[in-house]
Amino acid sequence: MLKWLFDRIMALLGLLVLWPVLLIVAILVRIKMPGGPVIFTQKRVGRNGKLFTMYKFRSMTVGHGGSSVSVAGESRITPLGAKLRHYKLDELPELWNVLIGDMSFVGPRPDVPGYADQLKGDDREVLKLRPGITGPASLKYRNEEDLLAKQADPQRYNDEVIFPDKVRINLYYLHHYSFIKDIQMIFCTVLGGRMKYGNEII
Repeated sequence: MLKWLFDRIMALLGLLVLWPVLLIVAILVRIKMPGGPVIFTQKRVGRNGKLFTMYKFRSMTVGHGGSSVSVAGESRITPLGAKLRHYKLDELPELWNVLIGDMSFVGPRPDVPGYADQLKGDDREVLKLRPGITGPASLKYRNEEDLLAKQADPQRYNDEVIFPDKVRINLYYLHHYSFIKDIQMIFCTVLGGRMKYGNEII
């Protein structure tokens, strides 16, 4: 209940306080990336495997038709989009997802269909969690796009190394939940800090 109240109250406050930033980013996207929508919408896998519509500022070219795995330096990511993604400004519209209950501030990042919804056995427990704007796996892989850019086969590295590790971390989060740790993760996300979580530094 505490997490639920925190999410709703802080999402509402965030939208009320950050609306000038949202407006400025929306204008920049419209000017710098004409010919497409300002807001990017995509179906993602939510709690209990239920699909929901996630909202982000568009950071890619229209109709790129690329992989679901993003790699730093890709031509489909526009110069403005790269800056938005670097400072996580593209994710500000997700405050609306938190406000309406599709997401939480802290939890696993919501995956496109074909990943979390295909988990087997005990790994499916991850679906008990509401997806988050940030979380332990997000913090550990905050430079995921740069890491993937160094791989010969980014998609394979994501599927065989990064994704399974994210599942492991998110299962730990599920079974060792702490509201204090949630707050710490939010601060680390905003300030770019690191923290001890379990037996590792994220």
